[in-house]
Amino acid sequence: MVKKKRRQGSTHQKKARRGAGRSVPANPGRGVRTDSHPLAIVGIGASAGGLEAFTRLLKALSPDTGMAFVLVQHLDPKHESLLPELLSKTTSMPVTQVSEGVTLRSNHVYVIPPNVDMALEKGALHLTRRTQTHGQHMPIDRFLRSLATDRKSRSIGVILSGSASDGTLGLTAIKAEGGITFAQDAESAKYGSMPHSALAAGVVDFVLPPESIAKELARIGRHPFVQAGPAGGLPGLPAVPPRGGPGPPRGHPDQRDGFLPGGRGVRGPHDDRLPLHRQGQITGRCDPGVGGRVLHR
Repeated sequence: MVKKKRRQGSTHQKKARRGAGRSVPANPGRGVRTDSHPLAIVGIGASAGGLEAFTRLLKALSPDTGMAFVLVQHLDPKHESLLPELLSKTTSMPVTQVSEGVTLRSNHVYVIPPNVDMALEKGALHLTRRTQTHGQHMPIDRFLRSLATDRKSRSIGVILSGSASDGTLGLTAIKAEGGITFAQDAESAKYGSMPHSALAAGVVDFVLPPESIAKELARIGRHPFVQAGPAGGLPGLPAVPPRGGPGPPRGHPDQRDGFLPGGRGVRGPHDDRLPLHRQGQITGRCDPGVGGRVLHR
């Protein structure tokens, strides 16, 4: 009997060790697929005030968008992160702390571990030793730039509350590939420096509170061009031309009848690429202070 107890105890410890770093248990809604390749990948960056912003966004986010969500938070490199455990209480989607080489699945949330940089390559996440750029750690830029390279127009970038400017270069890369970009509005962000930096750079399509960002992501996921497009990119959504440059030629598929000219968020005076909303669905105003490039609601 003593020997059996010892073996049982040893087995329990092995199971506990094997479970370390895996996803926090969750119960996806009925009919929600979590084993398929994502229609799009959403990179979400935050720093100071990020936990509250992440929580608000995930609480309002539908669990069946068909997308994968990768959260990049500025973390203390010397302490274990509780972010996956805390965020798992806000959503029915599985929440996972990233391990090396994990392949992204739809309707999953992935959280960066402490003390690493992270990049996306061929649909899988890879972890490397933490680095600094000009004395600063910029994990959001690093990930979003890799996301833009890997997923092209099927990349979506979101910058939430935070200080400094991490994420601006990442959103710039996503815009250049024809992806979609969001920033948290000043009224709802505890720390507005990161969203403001991206906004000032003219690389933000939508400025919204976290709950509205969640609703917009769900709407994008339901769009037929997202549902039907090839895995490599959204059809008819080319890279953004230089500001003030020529738009698509007459008859180009980006100028389809029945869609709102200028596309999502009014990206520029000649930026008539494939939008994600039909006429009448977008209500808001353009901010003339940033060249009419951002939609406010």
